[in-house]
Amino acid sequence: MKKAVALGTFDGVHLGHRAVLKHPAGYQLSVITFSFPPKSYILGKPELIMTLADRKKAFKELGAEKTVILDFDKVKDTPPKDFLEQIYNEYLPDLILCGFNFKFGKNASGNIDLIAEFCKEKSIDLSVAPPVLDLEKPISSTAIRNLIASGDIEKANKFIYGGFGFTSTVIHGDKRGRELGFPTVNQLFPQELITPKFGVYFGKIIIDGKKYNCLTNIGLRPTFKTGNITCESYVFDFSEEIYGKTVTIKPIKFIREEVRFDSIDSLKNAINRDIETVKKFTEF
Repeated sequence: MKKAVALGTFDGVHLGHRAVLKHPAGYQLSVITFSFPPKSYILGKPELIMTLADRKKAFKELGAEKTVILDFDKVKDTPPKDFLEQIYNEYLPDLILCGFNFKFGKNASGNIDLIAEFCKEKSIDLSVAPPVLDLEKPISSTAIRNLIASGDIEKANKFIYGGFGFTSTVIHGDKRGRELGFPTVNQLFPQELITPKFGVYFGKIIIDGKKYNCLTNIGLRPTFKTGNITCESYVFDFSEEIYGKTVTIKPIKFIREEVRFDSIDSLKNAINRDIETVKKFTEF
């Protein structure tokens, strides 16, 4: 069977990335990527759209038989031609797939022209995906991060494979939600992900494979301050205790900003208003 190799970070596996990953029938696809975008190593803060585990799952669902995670520290100083030689010697590709703006090698000095020259030299086919546009601008991971950070989760979800979200363990909270009459599923927000705009979201939560509607607060809880970014979800039509289980949260629509309330009653009233708001959505 012929071999295809897709090169890129693919954070979010957005529409542009999926154009890169499309490969002809009869090819065995391997995705060669990094744990974090190279810029993250420079900035020292990941801010991923999608966890590595979710990216691997997406690659598999899109037809990849193998995902290779390169160690950026080990390859960052590799001259571009040497990097391509390593890919060729290790994977013997018949086809290389990449995006129109793919950069690689030391100081990101490698480009599409160099790949095209290399592929001609080695008799390898090359497929360069053109940009996928949104309002005449290329869809990019950077643009999607900006949407998430600004609270425009609805638009971001149109581009991200499976929508923005995360999977993590349910932890014990301080039981205040229960005391207020709104018991919540509590999770720590993954540190490697881009932080969404703090506030209340309508979302979906997946528990034991079943999907429920939920009202989710992501932030620092200014009324009852916490030192970590937390995710607290009030799940509709659900009352089981699931401490220690792993569940998935998918924010769908931003409702309001996180605010500090002066009294328990004002907090309860706000939650009731939030619940009435989300019940109007067609997704409910």
